[in-house]
Amino acid sequence: MTLLVFELERMPTPCGELLLASDCDGSLRALDWIDHEPRMRELLRQQYSNCAVRLTAVQRSASRARGVLEAYFAGDLAAIDTLTVRTGGTPFQRQVWATLRTIPPGTTLSYGALAARLNRPAATRAVGMANGANPVSIVVPCHRVIGADGSLTGYGGGLPRKRWLLEHEGARLARVA
Repeated sequence: MTLLVFELERMPTPCGELLLASDCDGSLRALDWIDHEPRMRELLRQQYSNCAVRLTAVQRSASRARGVLEAYFAGDLAAIDTLTVRTGGTPFQRQVWATLRTIPPGTTLSYGALAARLNRPAATRAVGMANGANPVSIVVPCHRVIGADGSLTGYGGGLPRKRWLLEHEGARLARVA
């Protein structure tokens, strides 16, 4: 069995601590909130089911991903577009994730509209499942996908973080009563 080794680092943000996993080439392989570390590990296991994945402590001062994410949280919203992301997953999942990266900051899209962009308008549920299996949140901006009625739905890091990220990016959101 092939062994994949990713360096894991922690990063404080205004809405919680992140975990970043990068490979030896500097590509981001996983990103999740520290309170969701078990989910991150499970997504890595699912995506690389034919490999063994080992997470090790970061061996340098900070990864390129951390610097880019620090810029994003400081207000340079386009910074995340410069990060190289490498994921496992199915071809359909990777297609959904690539399409997520085309949604501009401050913009939201419904699951149905995302399915239509993929020329698979009947695949709304499959798009939702692929969105939920995204191993690199924020950089692959699954938080920009909302319900057809404009409601905030289904973010693995929790809806308060989803709202924070969208407001940080300048999205106009309906207020919860």
